[in-house]
Amino acid sequence: MFGWKLHGDGKHLTPGEVVKPDERLSWPRMVGIGAQHVIAMFGATFVFPLVMGLDANLAVMMSGVATILFLLIVKGKIPSYVGSSASFVGAVVAIRAAGGGDATVTGALLAVGVVLAGCGLAIHLLGVRIIHRVFPPIVTGGVVMLIGFGMAYVAADVYWPKDPWVALLTMAATFVFIGVFKGFLGRIGVLLGLVFGFVLSWVWDVVGGKILSPDATGKVTEHFRVDLQGVAKADWIGLPSLHGPVFEVSAIVLVLPVVIALIAENVGHVKAVGEMTGADVDGYMGRAIMADGVGTVVATSVGGPATTTYAENIGVMAATKVYSTAAYYIAAVIAILFGLCPKFGALVAATPDGVLGGVTTILYGMIGLLGARIWIENKVNLSDPVNLVPVGAGIIIAIGPVAFPITSTFSLSGIALGTIVLLVGYHLLRATRREPVPETGR
Repeated sequence: MFGWKLHGDGKHLTPGEVVKPDERLSWPRMVGIGAQHVIAMFGATFVFPLVMGLDANLAVMMSGVATILFLLIVKGKIPSYVGSSASFVGAVVAIRAAGGGDATVTGALLAVGVVLAGCGLAIHLLGVRIIHRVFPPIVTGGVVMLIGFGMAYVAADVYWPKDPWVALLTMAATFVFIGVFKGFLGRIGVLLGLVFGFVLSWVWDVVGGKILSPDATGKVTEHFRVDLQGVAKADWIGLPSLHGPVFEVSAIVLVLPVVIALIAENVGHVKAVGEMTGADVDGYMGRAIMADGVGTVVATSVGGPATTTYAENIGVMAATKVYSTAAYYIAAVIAILFGLCPKFGALVAATPDGVLGGVTTILYGMIGLLGARIWIENKVNLSDPVNLVPVGAGIIIAIGPVAFPITSTFSLSGIALGTIVLLVGYHLLRATRREPVPETGR
C-alpha cells in the first residue's frame, strides 16, 4: 500500500502517460503536488464549517485524519481527498434554527456517518452490481456533471464579483501554467495560479490602494485585497476546540436524506477517478462509501463537520495527470499540521476571493466535463428521453441552484436536490417503461 513505484525518471511524463495511484514522482515533486491538493481543498474545508458554526481549524485537521482513513480502507486504490461536506449546510441551519447547539449538530452528522458506512459495507458485501443497477453510466456521468457545474454559482456569485479583474487575470495565468508549461511546472499549474493571483493582489494593493467591493459579509466596503491581520493574530501552535456529540432524533431525521446525495456523490467521484486513471475501481466502490462514512464518524465524534470526497481535488488530478496516493498522504499530513498551526491556516485562508474565483472556474468546469467523458466512454444514448429528461432537470437544478422547501426552515437545494431528481426520476421513468437498467449505458 505504501510501496509506490517511481514513475519513469521521477521527473517527466511523456505525452499520454499518467502517474498511477501506486506510482510517484520524486519526493520533492510529490510534496509540491500534495501542497497543491491542500490549497484546492482548503477553501471549502475551511468555509463550510464556518457557515455551519463549527471550528474551521478542527475541520482542516480532521480532513487530514479522514483522508488517511479513507486511503487505508480503500487500500490505496482510489486517490481522493476527504474534506468538509457542503451537503449538510441547509440541514445544519435548520437544526440551529430549532435551537440545536454544536453538540446536537455533530451528533446528527455522526448518525449520518454511521448510516453511510453501513450502506458502504452492504454494497461491499452484496457486490458492485447493486451500484451498477442504481447508478448506471447515465446517472454517474450526470452526477459528476452536476457536481462540477453545480458549484458554478460559488465561482460566479461568491468569488468572482469580489474582484473581477484579479479573477480574470488569475484564470488566464492558470490557463498558461496548465496548458503551456511542461513537466513539473505544468503539473502544479493550479498552485502556481493561486500564487500568481496572491502576489498580483498584494502588488495591486500597494500600487492602487484599496478596492471597493463586497466583503465576506456581502456588504460593499473599501478594503485591501490581501488582509493579513488574521495571520498576525493567530498563534503558531494551538489545538482546536473539541466537543462530544449529543443525539436528538429530530435533528437526525433532518439530515438523514442527505445520505442519498452522499452515496451518489461518492459513486460519481469514484467513477470519475476510474475514468481518468483507466483502472477498474468498481470493486472498491463499497469501500469508498464506507470509508467516507467512517471519516464522518471520526471527525464528528470530536466536534468536526461531516466529510465527503472532494471534487476540487479530482480537478487537480485532471490538470496534473498525477493520481498517486502518495500526494494525498502528504496533503493529509500537511492538513493535520495546518489544523495544529492556526497561523498557517490563517495565511491560506487569506487567499483573496478574486484569486479563488479564477481558479475555481477552471476546476469546476473540468469536473463537469468529466461527467461528459463518462457518457462518451459508455456510449450513453442521450436521444432517449428516459436518459435525457431527468439528467437535464437535475443538472439545471444543481446549476441554479434551485431550492425546494421541506419545512419553514429547511429546504433541499442545488447538488443535493439535483442528485435526488436525477436518480429518482431516471429510475421511475425506467420502471414505467418496464425496462431493465442497462449497466453500460444505452
